[in-house]
Amino acid sequence: MSESENGSALNEQSILIGISSCLLGEKVRFDSGHKHQSYITETLGKYFKFRSFCPEIAIGLGIPRETLRLVMQDGETRCIGNKTPSLDVTQQLSDIAVEQKQWHEDLCGYILKKDSPSCGMGRVRVYKNDMPEKCGTGVYAQVLLNTFPNLPVEEEGRLGDPVLRENFIKRVFVYRHWKDLLLEGMSMHKLTDFHAQYKYVLLSHDQNRSRLLGARLAEAGKEVFSEVLSWYFSELMAILKIRANRKDHVNVLQHLQGFLKSDLDKADKKELTEIIENYRKGLLPLIVPITILKHHFRRYPKPFVERSKYLEPHPFELMLLNTL
Repeated sequence: MSESENGSALNEQSILIGISSCLLGEKVRFDSGHKHQSYITETLGKYFKFRSFCPEIAIGLGIPRETLRLVMQDGETRCIGNKTPSLDVTQQLSDIAVEQKQWHEDLCGYILKKDSPSCGMGRVRVYKNDMPEKCGTGVYAQVLLNTFPNLPVEEEGRLGDPVLRENFIKRVFVYRHWKDLLLEGMSMHKLTDFHAQYKYVLLSHDQNRSRLLGARLAEAGKEVFSEVLSWYFSELMAILKIRANRKDHVNVLQHLQGFLKSDLDKADKKELTEIIENYRKGLLPLIVPITILKHHFRRYPKPFVERSKYLEPHPFELMLLNTL
């Protein structure tokens, strides 16, 4: 277990992310190799502090070692040696995952190695009568997902998809914001303000569920506050996990445009309308209408919009909106 060099150079405000050790270039693979991902270390490493972990090494398997695979036995998925069926490490991997709970609680996200029988998040091969089916989850990953259902978790392979990449990183920043508020001391006023900041972000993911969440929160004043925090955060993270699409983004963009209807002249209104329409058609990336809206709101400030996270849900330098 280690922390990346990029992460160690960052300050105390760095966002802590768990990660499969091989993705940082650590030679812990079964063949003594690694699966270093430069985007993770060189780009995300500027914003995230990594806590690496390899469950297979942690349970005492050597380097190099026999490969493992998931096998269906008597209706139960087991993690066993590829050549040695008697090598069953299912319980060991599960136990080692439980033992990491203390530092898992400090995380704001986790990046797992795809296809791994220990770390794969999904679609891991499960063998039944020597016939593989991509329907499994790595043993270590399954415990992590069950224990921390709201934690943003993604596989390195899926980070190559611009939508999934932006979705994961956005959730990480929201998760960190939430943890900071809990440390400060949450109140109903702070929760309401938090929701207001993310209202348009949520609407860009799912219009109906977002409105229902807002309505439920508005009526939660007499509920036990700890229970409110629990269901609110679970639903918040569930909505954010839904892929945002152009239709919902356009609805949000047009809503924000409405705040400027008394400020813009005819030419600016026409330009903004055309830019949003061209985004809807897929002719422009999301960063273009976002940039134009930010420009207009700098000229004509609207306090509610300035508080919103929609126009900048994560650092501009990550350029995550450039390919959406």
